[in-house]
Parts: sequence; structure tokens; C-alpha cells
Amino acid sequence: GPSNSEGAGKVSLLKKVPALKDGDFTLAECTAILLYLSRKYNTPDHWYPSDIQKRARVDEYLSWHHANIRASAPKTMWIKVLIPLFTGQPLPSEKLQEVMEGLSTSLKQFEERFLQDKAFIIGSEISLADLVAIVELMQPVGVGCDIFEDRPRLREWRRRVEDAVGKELFFQAHEMILNIKELSNIQIDPQLKEQLAPVLMKMLK
Repeated sequence: GPSNSEGAGKVSLLKKVPALKDGDFTLAECTAILLYLSRKYNTPDHWYPSDIQKRARVDEYLSWHHANIRASAPKTMWIKVLIPLFTGQPLPSEKLQEVMEGLSTSLKQFEERFLQDKAFIIGSEISLADLVAIVELMQPVGVGCDIFEDRPRLREWRRRVEDAVGKELFFQAHEMILNIKELSNIQIDPQLKEQLAPVLMKMLK
């Protein structure tokens, strides 16, 4: 998301996080960062396969993800926690319902088009596509919207991702998301509230 800090501006021309600084090289956008790191450190082939068609399947999912899963799933966190925290006012329940309906449509497409009857998005092994997907889909869970509960295919896929990553690392990586409700108890600097409230509201439009 957007950041007004001076440090973020030096790393990312877009003044957004996440951003990466690797020596004199800087890079923005989470997908670009993941791809850069996988290439630089020569990660195991299954993460971003050398096979051109398998790699294309990862790219296909990543392209679809931004306009679908990512367009809906994080909004649950903004509606339930972040916007009330920064504005002091809860949003109408209809807003959450609208977002959940959009997310439900995306999840149906995710299961039918990408997951199908495979263990992971591009086949029998986990890839960057699965990592990008699961991080987004854990955000509704963190605010009490368990999207896995009534979707056995999706629930089994999540279990396989947890096992492939390692349960301890999986929950460590999602610790902040799963405890996001605790933010409601913190005190926010009034100036920061004034700066961020309009930005968060704009994200929901």
C-alpha cells in the first residue's frame, strides 16, 4: 500500500510497500520482487519452473490474481479493522457483503479454472502462484471471514500449501494477518489518521 515515509520514497518510485533494496538496485511491487528473488537465488525449480509452459501457467495466474482475488480479499481487512481504526466509524454491513459476493465469484473461478483437480495451481508441486494466492486468502480469515469453511477443495489446497511450506513457517508468516483484530486496541496518531483515512476509503471505491 501507499507510504508517506521518506525511506519508502527512496526505495520505490511509487512510494509504496513492499519495496526491495538490493545494493544499489531498488524494486517495487510484490510480484516483481518475488520473481527477482527466485531468479537471483536460483531457487528450486518448482517455485518458478524453467519449463516454459509451466512458467507461463504461473504468469497466467499472477496476472489474473491482481484483478480478482487481490481486488476483493484484502478489502475484508480494510472494512472490518483498518477503516474503522483510522476513521473511528464502522462501515455498513452491506459493504462487507458486497465484497464477499465479489470474492465468492473469484473463488469459484479460482477453483474451477486454476485449481481444478490438481494438488496445486500449476500441478503436483507448489509454486509462487500458490504463495501469492494463499497470502491474500488468509486476510479474510484474520478478520473472521473463514472462506475455507464451506469449500472443501479450497480447504484441502490450503492444507497442502501449509504442509509444503511447513506449518510453523506458514503460521509465522501469517501471524500479523491472523492477529490483525488486535490493532483495534492501539492508539493512532491523529495526524496519521488524517492522512490515511481518505486513502483507505478510496481503496474501496
